[in-house]
Amino acid sequence: AHNPVDWYAWNDEALRKAREENKPIFLSIGYSSCHWCHVMAHESFENDDVAGYMNENFVNIKVDREERPDIDDIYQKACQMATGQGGWPLSVFLTPDQKPFYVGTYFPVLDSYGRPGFGSICRQLSQAWKEKPADIKKRADEFVGAMQGKEDTAGPGPGDLDRVILDEAAMNLLGMGDTIYGGFGSAPKFPNAACVSFLFAYSEFSKLPRFREFALKTLTKMAKGGIFDQIGGGFHRYSTDARWFAPHFEKMLYDNALIPVNYAEAYQITGDRFYLDVMQKTLDFVLREMTAPEGGFYSAYDADSEGTEGRFYVWSKSEIRQILGDDADLFCLFYDVTDGGTWEGNSILCNNINISAVAFKFGVTEQRVGQILAGCSKKLLDVRSRRTPPGLDGKVLVSWNALMVTALARGYRVTGNARYLDAAKACLSFIEENLINGDALLHTYKDRTAKIDGYLEDYACLINALLDVFEIEPDARYLKLSVRLGRRLAGHFWDPDSGSFLMTSDTHEALIVRPKNRYDLSLPSGNSVAARVMLRLYHLSQETEFLEICTRVIKSNAEEAARNPFAFGYLLNVISTYLQKPVEITLINPENQELCRSLLSRYMPNAFLVTVQNPGQLAGLSEYPFFAGKEFEPRTSVFVCRDLSCMPPMYTIDDIEKHL
Repeated sequence: AHNPVDWYAWNDEALRKAREENKPIFLSIGYSSCHWCHVMAHESFENDDVAGYMNENFVNIKVDREERPDIDDIYQKACQMATGQGGWPLSVFLTPDQKPFYVGTYFPVLDSYGRPGFGSICRQLSQAWKEKPADIKKRADEFVGAMQGKEDTAGPGPGDLDRVILDEAAMNLLGMGDTIYGGFGSAPKFPNAACVSFLFAYSEFSKLPRFREFALKTLTKMAKGGIFDQIGGGFHRYSTDARWFAPHFEKMLYDNALIPVNYAEAYQITGDRFYLDVMQKTLDFVLREMTAPEGGFYSAYDADSEGTEGRFYVWSKSEIRQILGDDADLFCLFYDVTDGGTWEGNSILCNNINISAVAFKFGVTEQRVGQILAGCSKKLLDVRSRRTPPGLDGKVLVSWNALMVTALARGYRVTGNARYLDAAKACLSFIEENLINGDALLHTYKDRTAKIDGYLEDYACLINALLDVFEIEPDARYLKLSVRLGRRLAGHFWDPDSGSFLMTSDTHEALIVRPKNRYDLSLPSGNSVAARVMLRLYHLSQETEFLEICTRVIKSNAEEAARNPFAFGYLLNVISTYLQKPVEITLINPENQELCRSLLSRYMPNAFLVTVQNPGQLAGLSEYPFFAGKEFEPRTSVFVCRDLSCMPPMYTIDDIEKHL
């Protein structure tokens, strides 16, 4: 807003100006916590000479890729086609009719690092626009033709679905794994929550422990590394090295929604409170620092504060000594704080030593070490809270908020902590009040304003979140809204020709292509989440259209998912559930706390488990086949159904164990 560049939003005014003045468009796509976006802004967009030339010769448009994932997806693909890679900031030069003719990412202001300088690029392209318009138009048309062909490609035809798909995917995924530090690939190393979940599920399915053990190693190494905020909770975006030590320090809401689910799964599988503590510290961080007063969740924290990346999170040993006094040596040993620092003169807190070794070194019990570390962390967190914080991106996105609701629902399931369920319900209420108009969603909210039509990921993730909370507290309005939104997905986003969903609805603003995104990378794709909710809605409602759509998505992507599992982690979980046929569990009248805790703490990746708390809830759900024939009893009863066949009600843990 304060640049000398005369920025426009992507809107009719900007596009009309480009057409009427016959000027090319410079489109800059980034996001608030993107380090190199800030660098390019400082070098080029705050430069009066560069800005003056831009204003005179281009219509300049700034887009937040998190607000407009459709625009970002289209031109990111153009960049990948042109250069072989993409990223942010994304710098695109367009004709007035939105067709790209020159694409790149970060450009220094002057020629350097083998890259042309941004100033000279602007001059050359402006001159070419004036002197060789036919050449530019031809290049732009070639770009669009190639992009449309890529989007129109249909998936492979339906084939047989069997467990071989899961076997091949699991082996290929394990083959990509880092056997020393966990995770997939080398530096930079990103968390991939969906792939970890798939390895857990596959291990349970195949009874092969090595897949579970690799997933547990990954989560352990992550939780002990610098990618995890050891005193404040929450995960940074990625590790710049293979061992999860030095992160890129931005914190994204979606990471801190997706990763806690893995730690809940690990706790259910092992019973080890280490994993539970990591989950709780992450959820507590979000509730403490990323929750808006209205109930939604903010999007991100920047990596930088006071102009330096990571300054907010790192420590010098002298500072720790001053704060912790006699406890400093124990704390520094446990968290690997050294005199000279472990990163750019300071130390990133990480843990490479067992608590038993620290206890032996200082001649105290392990319990006492834990107490000292907890007290020290509280003191340091208090001091850190008075530092200048990184910038906060305060917009609220429906899809990311829905992912957070799912994490909080899972957190409640394994802890019984009402704070998590209350926060999940408050977020859903906020979305219902501010971002839903009938059956139509809006995408983003900030400063009391909701805007932009909802995308596939918004609908799919919100339905999933509604069903997660519904399973805990089966209020019929959650299910009714889920079914309505599911029908809207099927009616306005589904492409039967390709067997996949489109990113935008058929009523969305027309762009040069209507994008699709099938890949599960930093975020699960809307396509994969939509397949999951279609399966869930079918089992609750028995509406066959939902099952048919889910089956088409799976069949269209199964072979590629087996070959390239890293890009289809979330969908592989859906395929696993589909092939094994979901277990439908109804827990009625949860007064038997021991039985309920036994069931709720159990790892069941392919189960839909609904807890009915009173007769009124059951009566309000009688129209849905999932609840047909089930009665409320004065004692806790459990119904288990699979593949359209139900067992008689069960009343003891032993009976339930036998049938699960």
